[in-house]
Amino acid sequence: MSSSQNREMGLCFLVCIVSCSFIYVSSQSAVAGNDNSSVSEGTVFIDGKTSIGKIDEDFICATLDWWPPEKCDYGTCSWDQASLINLDLNNNILLNAIKAFSPLKIRLGGTLQDKVIYDTEDNKQPCVQFVKNTSQMFGFTQGCLPMYRWDELNAFFKKSGAEIIFGLNALAGRSIKSDGSAVGAWNYTNAESFISYTVKKNYSIYGWELGNELCGSGVGTRVAAAQYASDTISLYNTVKKIYSSIEPKPLVIAPGGFFDANWFKEFVDKTGNSVNAITHHIYNLGPGVDTHLIEKILDPSYLDGEADTFNSLQSTIKSSATSAVAWVGESGGAYNSGRNLVTNAFVFSFWYLDQLGMASAYDTKTYCRQSLIGGNYGLLNTTTFVPNPDYYSALLWHRLMGRNVLSTSFSGTKKIRAYTHCAKQSKGITLLIINLDNSTTAEVTVTFNTGPAMNCLWTFPLIYSVKCRVILV
Repeated sequence: MSSSQNREMGLCFLVCIVSCSFIYVSSQSAVAGNDNSSVSEGTVFIDGKTSIGKIDEDFICATLDWWPPEKCDYGTCSWDQASLINLDLNNNILLNAIKAFSPLKIRLGGTLQDKVIYDTEDNKQPCVQFVKNTSQMFGFTQGCLPMYRWDELNAFFKKSGAEIIFGLNALAGRSIKSDGSAVGAWNYTNAESFISYTVKKNYSIYGWELGNELCGSGVGTRVAAAQYASDTISLYNTVKKIYSSIEPKPLVIAPGGFFDANWFKEFVDKTGNSVNAITHHIYNLGPGVDTHLIEKILDPSYLDGEADTFNSLQSTIKSSATSAVAWVGESGGAYNSGRNLVTNAFVFSFWYLDQLGMASAYDTKTYCRQSLIGGNYGLLNTTTFVPNPDYYSALLWHRLMGRNVLSTSFSGTKKIRAYTHCAKQSKGITLLIINLDNSTTAEVTVTFNTGPAMNCLWTFPLIYSVKCRVILV
């Protein structure tokens, strides 16, 4: 057994109720009789006078991808039958896993979405599936979504109660130059036909997203911000026209890529109110092949690095005239399908829950985890569909963390992370405490400061303090 497996077996996840909800996550080794751990004291201060952010009621989101079984990284093929084309929609574990959220947002998309054609009446090309070809961009040939499969997917989504965000092919009609840039306007003819088909079939779509990782320097290729803004306005007008007699209309979402301050500022300024959600992707842990992922996950200084992106995007949106909000449209932590026994193991909950807390504190409305199933970072096991540990982290968050985000600080060791929301279905608050130190017990005093403007239903005095010590045995 590897050292990483040994370490993961020693992790513990604990939920306790002490006059309010606590989610306590500790990396301390859970070995009976272990007297070697030290005790760290500190204070969590929660300012309940105002909220610093407000998340969507359905904040938790997960993705389904297009990758076929032939998608391999570093010699490992981890996608099996998890593609939108071949996923087993009759699996009851999958159905119940989605239904448990009531609802779960699901974003359909990923790298290959920009090589998908839709087999609607306007399509004159053969509807063939992706074929691995290393000479092609993204390593695969063009693929196709048959309408019978779209019908099957929508029947499943309706049964599961999922809210669907569909990522459209944004490379249609463009040519790729030798410098890697994609030029020309987006040809939305096929997308328009597909959206029309979807409306005629009365399928419910929460949002239409344009493109995947084509912003900034791009992945594989890139589109200039001004052109992307123009294309997003075209999508907005298309949705407005096709859904003219339907309310509410689906959201228009873009650009679905890695944050680049200058590119995003130009895009936001030029789209105006033609976009409802600004999406960015997060893979801040580096490649899945990195053997130091666990060390990064448990390093507070490394986790803090992503705060700059959240802060910059929040500032970009606030300084513009847009009414759009920020989303994390895709986040798997470690790119190229993650790492087995790390990004699908309990240790990853330290990164995932910290991401959810940090994103919320910067007024991010929705957070989409890559993936629901597929790769080595799925919430569900790719072959058995059995939930991985992060599935339960997501479900706990969904059930306990309310919409209003409260300012929370911790005085003491940097190994403690703390985030607070109003409780979702009860009076008071839910406090998320993460202990990144696997050899230290945390003894935490929690101090609340509330007042007339408090956004939570509240039954405590104006200043309330509780001391909480969790000992793992």
